[in-house]
Amino acid sequence: MNNRFIPGIAAIVCVLQAAELPVREVILFKHGVGFFSRAGELKAGETARLDFKAGDMNDVLKSLTVEEKGGGKIVGLRYDSSEPLDKKLEQFPFGVGENFALSAVLDQMKGARIELRYGNDPVNGQIVSGRELTDAASRGKEQLVLLLDSGEMRTLDLGAATGIRFLDVGVQRQFADYLRVVAQARSKEKRSVYLDSTSAAARALVANYMIPSPVWKSSYRLVYGAGAAATLEGWAIVDNTTDEDWSNVRLSLVSGRPISFISQLYEPKYRQRQTVQLAEEDSVEPVVYEGGIVSGGVAGGSAGGVIGGIIGGVPGGSGGGVGGGAYRVAGRNPVRTLVKDSTVSVATEGIERGDLFEYRFDTPVTVKRSESAMLPFLQQKITSRKLLIYQETLGPNPRSAAEITNSSGKTLDGGPITVYDDGVYAGEALFETLKAGDKRLISYAVDLGTRVTTKIESGEERVRQVTAKQGIVRSRISIEATKTYTIRNVDAKAKTLVIEHPIRDGFKLLNVKPVETTSKAYRFEVKLDPKIATTFVVKEEALYEDAQAVSSLTPNLISSYISGRPLSDAAKRQLAAIGDRKQQMVDTDEQIRSIESEMSEVTRDQSRMRENIASLNVVSGQQEQVQRYSRQLAEGEAKLAALRDQQRDARKKKQALEAEVADLIGKLEF
Repeated sequence: MNNRFIPGIAAIVCVLQAAELPVREVILFKHGVGFFSRAGELKAGETARLDFKAGDMNDVLKSLTVEEKGGGKIVGLRYDSSEPLDKKLEQFPFGVGENFALSAVLDQMKGARIELRYGNDPVNGQIVSGRELTDAASRGKEQLVLLLDSGEMRTLDLGAATGIRFLDVGVQRQFADYLRVVAQARSKEKRSVYLDSTSAAARALVANYMIPSPVWKSSYRLVYGAGAAATLEGWAIVDNTTDEDWSNVRLSLVSGRPISFISQLYEPKYRQRQTVQLAEEDSVEPVVYEGGIVSGGVAGGSAGGVIGGIIGGVPGGSGGGVGGGAYRVAGRNPVRTLVKDSTVSVATEGIERGDLFEYRFDTPVTVKRSESAMLPFLQQKITSRKLLIYQETLGPNPRSAAEITNSSGKTLDGGPITVYDDGVYAGEALFETLKAGDKRLISYAVDLGTRVTTKIESGEERVRQVTAKQGIVRSRISIEATKTYTIRNVDAKAKTLVIEHPIRDGFKLLNVKPVETTSKAYRFEVKLDPKIATTFVVKEEALYEDAQAVSSLTPNLISSYISGRPLSDAAKRQLAAIGDRKQQMVDTDEQIRSIESEMSEVTRDQSRMRENIASLNVVSGQQEQVQRYSRQLAEGEAKLAALRDQQRDARKKKQALEAEVADLIGKLEF
């Protein structure tokens, strides 16, 4: 493009300039967002501009609030669209391609009024056409044909013009917008938001918003001195990943996890419309019907917190005492200068914000862009005691540990903690967020001077209670389990051991009470004398219920209930009566089966004799044998009649016994 084109558009580009507001306050959260407050003074008629990364725009559009001080009001905001450059440029009636000649650009603006200046002489007119000469003698020269105000058409040399400007305000604005879109496209990651105001005077403007930010991190140092006192130091690690410095900003760090999400507000959304064709010439717009919404209640509940749930420590170090992870070499200390409290200035204010807790730094903070900083937010004495803690799943050696009570008056954000004991490194641990007044165990080393073994024994089942009602006999049965912990302290000093004994469903403790209970374990505290093995026994009992329908019990099972269950005399008599009737029913059933078997045998004999009689009747001289078979048939019939009477009586007896048993079962209660 001809270089003379640049002075002509300088005035147009200056329209794009707007005032930037510096960052004044930053609040970082634990769930991946940060609150930013910008403030500044704007000159009369000046527009404010906020620059963001393209990926931040969804959160900006969701959270931005603006306050103008000085009488004016914000009438709206404009921001760079996320549409592709080609789609953005489609709205313009002209285009500026790569290596376009100035004459080619102006040729697209036929009819626009323009002024060309040659020295001190201006030439005004409407653009008729523009072209670049291609003949060998004039190659590279550009001409513009204008229709002058006098009606004369004139061909002008663009290369000789010292200045060019559009006289039509609308065309000038279009060209400025075109250049702004092209300029923005050069920075794919940068998006700008412009705030327009009704005020024409100078005023102050404050803009607040949330954008994605790195999670701030906390780390601690627990320093034990020569005595029992302990100092807890807290350091916050913040990262400035924005494109500008945080210079003397008010910084706050919030512990807690409010709900936050990304809503796609920045990307333009398009609907795919159907192409419809009706018989009539007039088109009819398609109708989209909204679906019905059924309202309903939302169930709510609460969950109880467990005070003092253990956080697994990082094994490290060696040694035998409580807190024995401190690394020492025999005969000398490798750390020449003992670790003491850091000489830092802690100037933070702790503020409860509902379920959140805010650490607010009293003095302004500066963090350069693409840099990180460690800032102290806590240093004070806390309540702490050193002990050992044993979990069977972690091996035979307990962990060197500490019980920390948060006596700081502030919520302690969770994080890693480095322990120094008597001035030397002792180990490391982790702990979760700790509310003021709460306490927590941390373990930071393996104590090789203590070893724990376990032995489990189970007792026999015992029936504790038997009840009966509505035909059901219920027995409460218990089984006792014993676990013995044998603890060997080989060191020459006393220790305190906390045993974590797993909670088992259905079991309750019998002989000891825990000092503390978590959601998964009982905690027992055991004092260990020097160089002595100590045993600690935990007895538990599980109760379960066995239910039996009396109607399904056999006489033998009823007899075992009577002899093997702790029953009262009245209960034994009731069950014995039922057992006796059930035994009679068994005997009667056996009698009925015997009668039916005999009846079947007689019936088979009669069938055989009838076949024999039929065969002998056709043979002469067999009358005597036929008569004998006939007498036997008559005797069989008499016997069958007697057996049927016995069968009928036995069945009646069984029915009576069944009714009697049902009545006894219905009345059974103890």
